[in-house]
Order: sequence, then C-alpha cells, then structure tokens
Amino acid sequence: MTTNLTIIQRSPDPDGGGTSRDRRPTVAERFRAAGRSRIGAVLLLAATVIAIVWANISFSGYEAFWETHLTLGLGDLHLDFTLHALVNDALMAIFFFTVGLEVRREFAIGELTSWSRAVVPVVAALFGLAVPALIFVLFTASTGQAHAWGIVISSDTAFLVGALALIGPHATGRLRVFLLALAVVDDIGALSIIALVYTKDFTPLPLIVAAVGLVGVYLTRYLPAGRGPVYATLAIVVWLSFLASGVHPTLAGVAIALLIPVYRPDRRDVEHALDLARTFRQSPNTEYARAAANSLRESISINERLQSAWSPYVAYVVLPLFALANAGVRLDGGILAGALVSPLAWGVVAGLVVGKFVGVFGSTFAMRRLRIGEFGPGLTVDRLAGGAALCGIGFTISLFIVDLAIPDETAQNAARVGVLAATVISFAVATVIFRISDARRPKEEAGLTLVRPVDPARDHVYGDPDAPYTLVEYGDFQCGFCLKATGSVVEVRAELGDSVRYVWRHAPLTRFHPNALAAAEASEAASRQGQFFEFERSLFADQEHQLPSDILRRAEELGLDLDRFEADLASPEVTARVRDDMLDAEAMDITAVPTFFINGRRHIGPYDAQTLIKALQETAPTPAPAPAPAPARRRDGE
Repeated sequence: MTTNLTIIQRSPDPDGGGTSRDRRPTVAERFRAAGRSRIGAVLLLAATVIAIVWANISFSGYEAFWETHLTLGLGDLHLDFTLHALVNDALMAIFFFTVGLEVRREFAIGELTSWSRAVVPVVAALFGLAVPALIFVLFTASTGQAHAWGIVISSDTAFLVGALALIGPHATGRLRVFLLALAVVDDIGALSIIALVYTKDFTPLPLIVAAVGLVGVYLTRYLPAGRGPVYATLAIVVWLSFLASGVHPTLAGVAIALLIPVYRPDRRDVEHALDLARTFRQSPNTEYARAAANSLRESISINERLQSAWSPYVAYVVLPLFALANAGVRLDGGILAGALVSPLAWGVVAGLVVGKFVGVFGSTFAMRRLRIGEFGPGLTVDRLAGGAALCGIGFTISLFIVDLAIPDETAQNAARVGVLAATVISFAVATVIFRISDARRPKEEAGLTLVRPVDPARDHVYGDPDAPYTLVEYGDFQCGFCLKATGSVVEVRAELGDSVRYVWRHAPLTRFHPNALAAAEASEAASRQGQFFEFERSLFADQEHQLPSDILRRAEELGLDLDRFEADLASPEVTARVRDDMLDAEAMDITAVPTFFINGRRHIGPYDAQTLIKALQETAPTPAPAPAPAPARRRDGE
C-alpha cells in the first residue's frame, strides 16, 4: 500500500550505532524463554527412562503398581479404576482438553483463520496422517494387526516443541508456528480416529446426557458470574457420560474445550480494568482489589486463561505420569530379538520415521514448488525437512493407541519398542538435518540481506513505489531511537526526493515496551482505512500515551470509522500481519531497533541522514536520476 505523509522530524543521535538503539532479546534470551517446552520434554524423557528401567528391574512390580485399584464412591455409586486407567482415562482427559483449547484458538484467532495461511499446515498434516497409515498397513497386512494403524498417525506436540527448542536451528520462530499449526490439525485427525475406530462397546444413551451437558457448557458463557464452578461441574458430568457410553472419556476433554469461548481482548475492557486498578491504588481496599482483579481476568478469554493455568500441569505432571505408566516395556534379549523380526515393530518405525517425513516434507515441498499457500521467509526447504523429521516423534498418542488397539501383551511390547525406536531415530535424524542446515548457512551473510523483498501491495511505502532507492526500517513505536530516526528519514527524502522510497516494518520490543505490540496492531488497523503513516505520526508524537483509550482517541481524531477500526483491531489478519514482520526480524537476527536495510542490504553503523544518503547512492542496483533541484529562492526586489 502506498501512502504519503510528512513524518515528524527529530534529530538523530550523532553516532547512530549500537548505543543508540533499543535492543531485542538475544538468541540466548529467546532460548531461555522457551524453558517450559524444554523442561517439559526433559521431564517426559526422564519419565520414559525411569519407566523402562523400572520395568526391566522388576516388570511384575511395575505392572502390579499400575494395576493397583482405586475405588471412589458415595453410597451405592462407585467408580473403580486401576492407577493405569486413572492416568489414561482421567488425567489424559486434561491433556486432550488443552489440545482442544489450542485447536479452538487456532481456528478462531490463530494461524488457521486464513485459508492461504492454513493450507500448508493442513495439507501437510493430512498427508502426514495418510502416508504413515498406508506404510504401516503395508508392513502389517499379513499379521492381523493392520487395524492398529492409528499408532503411527499422530505426532507428539509436547515432545516436538521441546525437541525443537533443544536441537532446532537458529531463529526457529516461523518453523515453530508451522509445526504447531500442523500439530493442531494432526491432533484433530488423531482424536477423530480414536473416536471412530477405537471405540468399543458403544452405548448411545449416556451420550444424550453428555450432549445436554455440552449444551450447558456452551450456555455457561452467558452467566454474569460464578462460571468456573459451573464449568467444572458440567465437565465432570460430560466426562462420566463419555465413560459410561464406551467412547473413550478423554474425548470429553476435547468436546468441552471446543465450546470454550476465545476472543481477542477488547480494548475497552482492558481500559476499564486499568481504571479499576488505578482506583484501587488511590483507595486500597478489599472491594476495589476484587473488582480490579475480576476485571483484569475477564478481559482475557477463558480459553487463554485455561491454557495458561493448565499447560504447566500438563507439561510437568500429566505427560510425565503418562510416560511413566505406559512406556515401561521390557528390553531383554528375547523381546528385542522378537521386535527386530516383528512386522508390527517395523511397521511402527517405518510409519513414523519414513511415513511422517515423506508425508509432511513431500507435500510441503510440492506446495512450495507449485507456489501454493504462504511459507514466509525462514521456512526453507532444509528447515521443513528437519521439522518433518521431528514429526516422526509420535510418543504420547502412539503409546495411547497401542493400549487401545492391541490387546495382546507380546504385540504391545513390540509396538512400544517400535514407538521408542521411532522417537530416538526421528530425534537423531532431525538433529543431523538441522546441524547441516545451520552449517550451510553462510555466516557472513546471516541477517545481512532483506529476506522479504519490498512489495508495494503489502508494505507501507512512503514515496514512489518504483523509486530506484529503497530504505527499509524495522522499528518500534515506543522506541525513542526510532522516533529520532524519523528525522533522518525526513532529511533523506528532502534531499533525494522521489528517487527514494521508505518502508516501515514492525519489530516491537515487547519485553521492554509493553504497549509496542498493541501500537503496531493499531497502525495496521488504521492502514486498512488508508491511514497508516498518519497513525504512525500520531503514535510517535506522544510515545508515553499508547494505552487502549489513547489508541481509540487517535483513531477518532484521524476521522477513522471507529467500529471498523475496533473490529480490525480484533481481527486475526491484523495480528498475523504484525507477527509476520516480527518473524522476519527474528529470521534476520534483528536484535535492536531501529534497524535499516538499504537497497536490500543491512545497514551497519550510524543512521544520520548523510550516512544513509551516501549508503543509498553507493549501493543502488541501477543508476538513479539526480533529484530535481529545489526552486531558486527569490531575492527581495525581484
């Protein structure tokens, strides 16, 4: 989009070097920020090792422990569970509940809202479901175990994300987004297959009770208060109904999660919460504290609140307990020798390791060559290959379906050996691919070239979109140095005129500037009404006031349609547009703002006007016409 505007003029810092920029988190800091994923993966791995060691020290003791019965009841009503069933049927319902929350969010406000964005992970996930199943059936057609093809269809999201944090390539942001979107679709397929293929002794009547409970879950959103206890009570009723029906009760968690509302925070709700917090600060008492806390909580959708509340328990407790209860396979010589010649074990390994890789990588490679869907800078062929290899880690749901699909203990052992072997092989293959990928990346070129070429139809271009000189800035609306850099841009434009085009892209430093992301999204909402640079000028004019009420006030002052502006603020398209710029910045190792790219090459050093002009002229791809001379000034008396 092309817009013209006079940018606010400020003088740049004279040196313009690293000391005159706001810094983004370093690679190490971003790595530490992924701590939950890494810790969860390590705990899952540790629980798996403990289960295997325990089972091989005393398999009878291992089995006896998990077959311990636990009876819960009141009067004539009793529920009798083994510890193994308690983990697989009850605790795993919480895991599937968080999966359902993520599915709901991705389709409502996430990566799967736009078909152009969703088509790549959706198609990759579908091929990642079908190809492994086909390979497994080919291996096991003569064994009578072909019906267990569900073992190889699903990737373990927790292990996948944790492994990516541990062994992934430099700047994994866009690859992580792709794999998470793929995993969501993958999980939908796996859950559907569990419900349709591995449900036994089906009794329809309890599902009528479950349906009534689910309607109640949906209607609970309209209660003015006390929704938490109602959700919890209805969830227990729905879970018990699924249990009584014969449909695996873990699917109750998914069904409930899909009915939990999710939405982007409303700016007015956020502002109201801030007003209450200010009131509490002026007059601290219990009533104002409770009102402020409730208002802050209610400004965030219950979907996201539940994800935030339950994800640590799932990562640190539920999944490690599941691994402890299900990964205990004996690995003595006889069992290993049997697995080596078992078509079932080899079917699992081939399905997960080869099938997932061929299905995911083959489909994405074909779509990339045919230019179908959006990939984005950084989602290169080699990184797609590494991500596809990681998808062969089927661990959690694979072990889950082993227990559902195979009644024979010997066959279960062979299948579990296959799952564990596939996990190790997939992890090793992905590690090799990522290391080769990083080694092939030219160190001297890393981050020096603009990864996304300027596109006037997408970018915010100030000046002639066909100008021979191009100046791209990655910046932050709360960054004081970005404000000063606008003065340099004005001087460059004054001297070079229409021979230079200036492009703004977002790199908000959310760790240091709490309002920067909201400001970036607001500018994108304004751009949908053709006033991006006007809104930018307004943001830079008063960097200290960028709260929701300030953003709405600016929109009103600029004459924007406020209803449309607020709707756009909450739209996934605006969120995705800002996120794309941020992921591009990560892919180019942009750790400080402002960061300039001059004619497609990264500018290192001062960003005063004369330095920028000199760099533009020296690196121009084609000779540029001299700027039109300014009109001569009339002398007095002429």
